[in-house]
Amino acid sequence: MRILRLNFGVTLIGFLDTHLLIPVIALYATSLGAGVGVIGIIVGLYSITNTLTNLIGGRLVDRFGYKAPLIGGLLGDSLAMFAYSLCRLPWHLALVRAFHGGSGGLVGPATMSVVARQSSAERRGRAMGFYGMAIATATLLGYGGGGIIASRLGNEFVFYIGGLLLVFAVILAGLMPKGARANGDRASWEESLKRAAELLKNKNLRLPYWAIFAQYFAFGGIVTLLPLHMTTLGMTAFHVGMLLAMFSLMFVLVQMPGGYLSDRLGRLKPMTIGLGLAVASVVTLPFAEAFGLMVTIMSLYGIGFGLLFPSISARIADSTKSEEYGQATGIFHALITVGVSIGAPLMGWVAGFLGIKIGLSLSGTALLIALAMAILGLTKGETAHRFLEK
Repeated sequence: MRILRLNFGVTLIGFLDTHLLIPVIALYATSLGAGVGVIGIIVGLYSITNTLTNLIGGRLVDRFGYKAPLIGGLLGDSLAMFAYSLCRLPWHLALVRAFHGGSGGLVGPATMSVVARQSSAERRGRAMGFYGMAIATATLLGYGGGGIIASRLGNEFVFYIGGLLLVFAVILAGLMPKGARANGDRASWEESLKRAAELLKNKNLRLPYWAIFAQYFAFGGIVTLLPLHMTTLGMTAFHVGMLLAMFSLMFVLVQMPGGYLSDRLGRLKPMTIGLGLAVASVVTLPFAEAFGLMVTIMSLYGIGFGLLFPSISARIADSTKSEEYGQATGIFHALITVGVSIGAPLMGWVAGFLGIKIGLSLSGTALLIALAMAILGLTKGETAHRFLEK
């Protein structure tokens, strides 16, 4: 349990830096002289390098254990945060963003592998809920904290504070025991690619992988289009922030109950309920015009997110061998990044043709497919897939 508590702190800080930057990075790029097109490239570079490193980092975790990649990723993130303050031209910022995304891609697979290795199958849902709570808390604190720090103290203090917190995370990671190697695994990179392909073909991983992609695809559409939709209703950035804060708060609060339900009922039932709530929320959100109703809908969306995350995470661990935890969790975190990276621009493009309301509602399309897959699994009796069934 001590390792899981240390991992909670490392995970929270390891994901916090990214969310601290979300409110400020575009404005910071503008202050350096970047145009709209260049800003899009700068923002997107993080996602590109992060996706690639999640996949590579997962393999490194399997090869060397979780501790070395985790410390390396946290150190790289810390250096990147301090380096942001040294940028003087847009291309400086682009280089730092690319480096930051690359180092950050080591943190997700390593921290999730810790939970997979340190939790028993019977309590894995709760352990993953505890892990998801750390990520959700980072989201909640980052969205609000980044904007507050920048507005009160300036952008540089966002970078300094984030960098110092990451140094503390390195110390916490150093207190963790050395992660065991995957049975002395010495597979070549070619063999690793074959393993990754096999994981993607694993029938027990199709739903959780698609569900996490769909969830963040929808979230990408929401964070892109929701502010525009609320502007047409006469609301401000404050109202947008309140909705995202309420979503994040419910996401935090439901993680542990969601993990408990996953252990008690199996992975599929909470996953299906979570997907159902998420689909209903995303589809109805653009048709709500009263702020109170929008708060309710975003709260339900956060509950759906909170039910979904522990069940997905636990099922991935249930369905893979210990020597594959790194690669399996690397793919998981890569799909999070890919989902947002595709969902945000694609749904923005759709909204440009069909209107903001329709574009926002269609952001739930991938979630609807995931829900159909989950319902089909229930009808086939796949609730028997519990704990270590493969």
